[in-house]
Amino acid sequence: MAKNASKKNVCISLSAEQKIPILGLGTWNSEKNKVKEAVIAAIDAGYRHIDCAWVYGNEEEVGEALKEKCADGTVTREEIFITTKLWNSFHSPEDVLKNMEDSLKHLQLSYVDLYLMHWPTAFKSGDNPFPMGPDGGFLVGSTDYTQTWQAMEKLVEKGLAKSIGVSNFNVAQLKRVLELPNTVPVAVNQVELHPYLPQQELFTFCKSKGITVMAYSPFGSPGNPFRVAEDPTLMEDPVVVKLAKKHNVPPALVLIRYHIENGTPVIPKSTTPSRIQVNLKVYQSDFMLVGKGAKCSPCPGAHTHQIPH
Repeated sequence: MAKNASKKNVCISLSAEQKIPILGLGTWNSEKNKVKEAVIAAIDAGYRHIDCAWVYGNEEEVGEALKEKCADGTVTREEIFITTKLWNSFHSPEDVLKNMEDSLKHLQLSYVDLYLMHWPTAFKSGDNPFPMGPDGGFLVGSTDYTQTWQAMEKLVEKGLAKSIGVSNFNVAQLKRVLELPNTVPVAVNQVELHPYLPQQELFTFCKSKGITVMAYSPFGSPGNPFRVAEDPTLMEDPVVVKLAKKHNVPPALVLIRYHIENGTPVIPKSTTPSRIQVNLKVYQSDFMLVGKGAKCSPCPGAHTHQIPH
């Protein structure tokens, strides 16, 4: 099943040498002690792209799953695309390598395919990932993200990352990075993206600069702890529900398909094997939201972030 399913993966190019599977498994906010089995289920189903981050606290589970599936011959390391991220408290140039090496140790890998700066904001350096001041606010660091980026470029030179990029950057922040005498291109900007938050200006800018936009929280993150009662529920949106009924698929597949038809890598999160398998059926179901060559449009409604931005 895994070999046949994996052949249906759609990939897009990050560079002349590297391709990324457009559908990946997200691991943010996943239940502890369920991530290993989720990654195993995903690889067995045919996923070849796993999205991680140091701050998620579950890279070790991902690493155990990768080791097991490589050992049993389901996949080789070269067949799996692994993304992970530099956390805010390691933005100082001298700390960047330390955070990368920590992630590699957890993942039991010698390199990652993509390494992202998780946020443009630096926290105070140290072992505490969420340093708080007496006023209850985060203690920020003095390192500018452009300095952090230049330190990340050295990770590619060392062979620890094949590509590097950013996450949660806006247009102004991207421009500052692009103005640097970069030795390594900005491959990806991973942001919250879904029909309620299409981020068209950012998407257009990134496309014009050859930066791939990757979508997290494609379902509007209905389970995130920062939601309030007034937030709309994307999976229950009348347009999404209507399309799901029309094509006889779950609403989740409509929202994943929205990104695939726009050429956007997307990383839905789940630790439920049955849902992981269903999400992959987006390749097997012969439905299209719009005609060939057209682009999907956002849903009418509140265009708001579902997590702090």
